[in-house]
Amino acid sequence: MLSKPDTTSTRRQMAQALALLRRAAHPDRHHLAWAILWLAAAALLEVLGPIMGKALIDEHLLPHHLDWPRMAGLLAGVVLTGWIASGLRYLQLVRLSGLAMRSVMRLREMVYNHVLSLPMAFFDRAITGQLVSRVTNDTEAVKNLYIQVLFVMLDSTIVLVGTVCAMAWLDWRLMLIVLALLPAVLLIVWLYQRWSAPAVTRARALRSEINGQMAESIGGMSVLQANNAEARFGARFAATNREHYSARLSELRANAWLLRPALDMFNIILLAAVIFMFGHREMTATEVGVLYAFISYLARVIEPLIQITMQFSQLQQSVVAAARVGALLDEAATALNTEAGLAADRSAANDASVPAVSIRHLDFAYNPGQPVLHDLSLDIPQGSFTGIVGHTGSGKSTLLSLLLRFYPARHGSIMMHGMPLDAIDNDRFRNEVGLVPQDPFLLAASARENIDMGRNLPQEQIEAAARAAHAHDFILALDQGYDTALGEGGSRLSVGQKQLIAIARALAGTPRILLLDEATSHIDSQTEQIVQVALDELRGKVTVIAIAHRLSTIRDADRIIVLNHGRIAETGPHEQLMQIDGGLYQRLYLLQQLAA
Repeated sequence: MLSKPDTTSTRRQMAQALALLRRAAHPDRHHLAWAILWLAAAALLEVLGPIMGKALIDEHLLPHHLDWPRMAGLLAGVVLTGWIASGLRYLQLVRLSGLAMRSVMRLREMVYNHVLSLPMAFFDRAITGQLVSRVTNDTEAVKNLYIQVLFVMLDSTIVLVGTVCAMAWLDWRLMLIVLALLPAVLLIVWLYQRWSAPAVTRARALRSEINGQMAESIGGMSVLQANNAEARFGARFAATNREHYSARLSELRANAWLLRPALDMFNIILLAAVIFMFGHREMTATEVGVLYAFISYLARVIEPLIQITMQFSQLQQSVVAAARVGALLDEAATALNTEAGLAADRSAANDASVPAVSIRHLDFAYNPGQPVLHDLSLDIPQGSFTGIVGHTGSGKSTLLSLLLRFYPARHGSIMMHGMPLDAIDNDRFRNEVGLVPQDPFLLAASARENIDMGRNLPQEQIEAAARAAHAHDFILALDQGYDTALGEGGSRLSVGQKQLIAIARALAGTPRILLLDEATSHIDSQTEQIVQVALDELRGKVTVIAIAHRLSTIRDADRIIVLNHGRIAETGPHEQLMQIDGGLYQRLYLLQQLAA
């Protein structure tokens, strides 16, 4: 049994949806104003049709006053007003559909750009398939919300208001009978919302879950098959799919019972009531004309109501989708104190005596009460090569994430070139700090595009970065050199070549600080030696901070920081650390030598 929907939650979803509509459609608001004007004109023309038909009956047919030119004019007027009204409605549908498409285009770009700006803490809990579903499926559903709200409901409401006004002008007592239908329609809508809202919300969430499971399975297909898990994952997917089917079936039951059938029944009751009322009145020629007009208007009252209520099924889905998009947009982006960055002391950033990185009394915990770093203080000189090592869970990657501003440093301080880390504006920070990740990410694009990453760098700068990373020679050996498509995820390259491309990409931006996140952990010894040569050539030009699992990578570093449970246990060059009997670094190094 479906639970009752949370009324507050439903209202909040509707408010989010309407706010999203206004935000994305704001540049096209003049189109909306013109559409309302022309739809009102179309409704007025539709109202004139039955009035001209009434005049034809009252003034010509019943009294047998066959004024052929006037009768032809009235008939032509009925036909012409209908044609013009249909044409105007079609043109406004085109106008508002274009508005909807442009708004969804803006919304999709807005959501995508917002996702790019979210902090890494968000992606720690996000599921890729569900995020993709929000950017694609949910924004597409918002398009339906535009079309329904801006055209179907808007047009139907205008026609309904115009028709009721015309009926009141003809006979206000009969018009009150028609208006008695409206509370019944509101009751149907209320019942439909109570019945269908939980099913629609659940179906939308399960669709995202289906996308998430599909993306997860495809991404880990080799592991899935290697563990003979096809049947288990297939059963999990089938269970989710059946839940989605059940939720959609509940929604369709609500549609079948409470939308068109119920309104068709009310239409028959209303028609019978109007005819019954006329049956108790003296039928004059004028009354016959009014009866014709009222019966004509009844169709114009019922059809808009049917159109409005029939849209509630799709409307409910669109509102839920819009609320999901709105919730994603409400996620706080990475906080950047741009004004503080602009006001900071720029001279300190260019002073060679100022450390490239200065950390003071840094504490950090992902979860309250579970600290990862404890009172960390550290200075890294400009142009130096610093290695950071430690056992798994010692805090190496956490420190790197803080230096990359993936997470805010709430307790303690981090300075880069004399400026607070959170005071550096984003563009400057990304230009000055390069990253070589443990698992290199490559686009399904050419070698040039993978190094450039949309920065429109000149070819000379791209090639210089490739040479510095010792990637230039193997790139030239590819079929089309720098224009060779590397395949999805760089499938045409070896793991070592991917890593060299990643290093070239980081160097192409001419960073002042280069961060390496265990960049040699997955490559062979020969490629590791190439990376070591590249790092040695950068000494004095770029500040290199290397998180390393393989200690041979950072053996020649100016200084090695050894972390242990979030604290600095040892510090110094390789030779000095190796002289500490029983030291942590010495044990780590000897263990790796034995394993080799």
